[in-house]
Amino acid sequence: MTDFTFEHAPGDGDRPAVVFMSALFAGGWIWEHPYRRLAAAGVPVLRTHEAICALDRRVAGSIERLGDALLAACDEAGARDVIVCANSLGGLVAIDLAGRHPDRVRGIVVSGAPGLTPDPDVGLSFDRRASVRPVGAEFGERMMAALFHGEERFFTQEQMDGVGTMLLEPEAMVSMARSIKATRRYQVRPALDKVRCPAAFVWGRHDRMTPVDPWLELLAEYPGTEVVVVAGSGHIPMIERAEEYTTILESFLDRHGRVPA
Repeated sequence: MTDFTFEHAPGDGDRPAVVFMSALFAGGWIWEHPYRRLAAAGVPVLRTHEAICALDRRVAGSIERLGDALLAACDEAGARDVIVCANSLGGLVAIDLAGRHPDRVRGIVVSGAPGLTPDPDVGLSFDRRASVRPVGAEFGERMMAALFHGEERFFTQEQMDGVGTMLLEPEAMVSMARSIKATRRYQVRPALDKVRCPAAFVWGRHDRMTPVDPWLELLAEYPGTEVVVVAGSGHIPMIERAEEYTTILESFLDRHGRVPA
């Protein structure tokens, strides 16, 4: 049994599977828009279900083990060649996988990755002794303010309650702490130096958790890399600007979504 459970649509044709990795707090539901549209078009797709915080602490606390867990899910689904789409902590996993498995990873699409700035600002303290706990209206408002640019609320109450309930579990808190520690240790530049596949970085202009400017400065040193800054978006452009994000992804796949002969 793999660490991740997943949803998989095999699609048709000789194309890499587009693999959507869940994020630190949010499960695979953040990928609903691109997943459904690509699946309807016959593109092979896979998305993991569990938030990274919900995984065993030994997996959640290692970029490399998270990547191994993602590939194990792909193996179970029969998806060998993959294009990895990932947000937040998963973005580092995508970069790392591209460097470690160039024979399988045919492309990466990264959004909101940490690693170049201080710990992501999630908008509140998750200390269980604090006055603000990860349940209720105040938790939701502060989390939304950290994740999104505008005032529209893109998470349902059920989704917010699910995140809050997960974060009340001691094991999830440990997994979260270890995941954040892993991002502090991870060396982004050496990892980028190893990426040989096509890579796109799709970032919200108003991302408060993982600001885009340090990434723009670094990625300017990698002229073959595609960079798209999404106006009017915060940390999760695949939700806040879903149509625009999916169109960007479709364009990337038109150019790079075939298995080399």
